[in-house]
Amino acid sequence: MKAYVFPGQGAQFSGMGKDLYESSEKAKALFNKANEILGFDITKVMFEGSAEDLQQTNVTQPAIFLHSVILAMVQDNIHPDMVAGHSLGEFSALVVSGALSFEDGLKLVAQRADAMQKACEINPSTMAAVLRLEDEKVEEICKQISDELGEVLVAANYNCPGQLVISGSEKAIDEAVERMKNAGAKRALKLPVGGAFHSPLMEPAREQLASAIENTNFSKPSCPIYQNATASASTEVDEIKKNLIAQLTAPVKWTQSVQKMVTDGASSFTECGPGKVLQGLVNKIEPEVEVAGI
Repeated sequence: MKAYVFPGQGAQFSGMGKDLYESSEKAKALFNKANEILGFDITKVMFEGSAEDLQQTNVTQPAIFLHSVILAMVQDNIHPDMVAGHSLGEFSALVVSGALSFEDGLKLVAQRADAMQKACEINPSTMAAVLRLEDEKVEEICKQISDELGEVLVAANYNCPGQLVISGSEKAIDEAVERMKNAGAKRALKLPVGGAFHSPLMEPAREQLASAIENTNFSKPSCPIYQNATASASTEVDEIKKNLIAQLTAPVKWTQSVQKMVTDGASSFTECGPGKVLQGLVNKIEPEVEVAGI
């Protein structure tokens, strides 16, 4: 069975999508439609902007979504048996599986970016990557620090065995980086992000996005989508919406999602979008499956 996976924030690069725009009339039309929907020329930023320009949340999230979805839409032979997306990538997966229209997916992504930016301003916070430390140990240290300081600190991204991202207040993250190293982590380093994504500190964004999701038309997808919040297959619209709303404050269970997809029959994973991050993660989670990019 063929699984298609879609990347999240961090996969962006200067010039992304330009080759698609120049080589396909269908892609060009979709990019131009995106400029109209967003109300600004995102293609100019994607094709000509600096790395710094692309790091702005209101640009990054729609840019990665557009690159992933348009790349999929110009292919002749995409027939996934199952799909999944890492964080933001879940919206790309929903469009490609037919659960959301291109237009509605883009509007939701833009609203998500706006909601997350506002939440970051309300609660100054950050994230850190922890390498080569058991998940259980990372979770234990997070709970200890959270209890001691009375601050939010949680496991946010289960990316692959030995790579976990934590999320929380600046104070808690600073303390965690030192303790993770002392506990034997190969590396523990703060990430250049604007907030504590996939943590309770994103509650204001969850509330804002929940309203937008509830007012958007979803359809039954053409194949199961393995959602971040549950790491299990969803095909029912109400369940998909509920999990999508939960995603902002819940951890990204990527390791568990890939494992469940393989258990359910996935023998190949194709990454659709900028970069090769997910190919590397899938390789580390399930080394025996085929991985490729488009």
